[in-house]
Amino acid sequence: MAGKGLVGACSSCFCYKGVNWSGLSTGSWPAPERVFSALAALGGYVITKLPRWVEYGAFVLALVAGLVNAIGLLGFQHQSISHLSGTATLLGTGLVNTGFFAALHLLMILVSFLAGAVISGYFLRSGALKLGHNYSGLLCLEAALLFGSIFFLTQGASPGHYLASIACGLQNALATTYSGAVVRTTHVTGIFTDLGIMLGARLRGEEFDSRKATLFLLIIVGFIAGGTLGAVLFAALGFVALAIPACICLLLALSYSTYRARVSR
Repeated sequence: MAGKGLVGACSSCFCYKGVNWSGLSTGSWPAPERVFSALAALGGYVITKLPRWVEYGAFVLALVAGLVNAIGLLGFQHQSISHLSGTATLLGTGLVNTGFFAALHLLMILVSFLAGAVISGYFLRSGALKLGHNYSGLLCLEAALLFGSIFFLTQGASPGHYLASIACGLQNALATTYSGAVVRTTHVTGIFTDLGIMLGARLRGEEFDSRKATLFLLIIVGFIAGGTLGAVLFAALGFVALAIPACICLLLALSYSTYRARVSR
């Protein structure tokens, strides 16, 4: 058995990234602490070996999410669209303090986000980073959803909220998939948490993964910059400002298709 990163193999053991997985093929499993160490090593491999275009793509997708979320906070009854913790809390309190239709609206936003993630998961099928995956098609679909959202929101219709939420759910699952189920670009709570864990480990004397930290910082900066840009654009254009993140998605889709075609030659 041979492969990238495989430095030793036999019928009962192999070593990957310095982790000895002896006993797996003979049915005798290693101690739990060795399993967790091995999984951690594999997770580090996923992040640190990502190509540069993934970092750039993560920044742009975080920028898009920040844009959509800022427009949502300013125009969708002050509701976040790109992440759901606040919306879920509003739903919980709304079941007591607001009417049935207000609570139903919040529930539909949650379900819409889930539907977007389902769409992405269905078409990508795998969590592995593969240039053959149709990320461009899904980015074009996200753009179409945002354009559709503009049509409804400019008329004051609720389906516009749901289409924007579907677009964010689709993007969040897309980013999770092409980054090895480690990074999401439509919210930064987990990013700050992971960055804090890394800094704590560094203070304890462990090695600091600067590549992973750079990726996290790019996502944070992209999301904040998107929020700033979204506020400026909403003040000038209203809900039509969603055309900007939609066009960015189309440009990102074109860039990815061009990159994939050049690499596959």
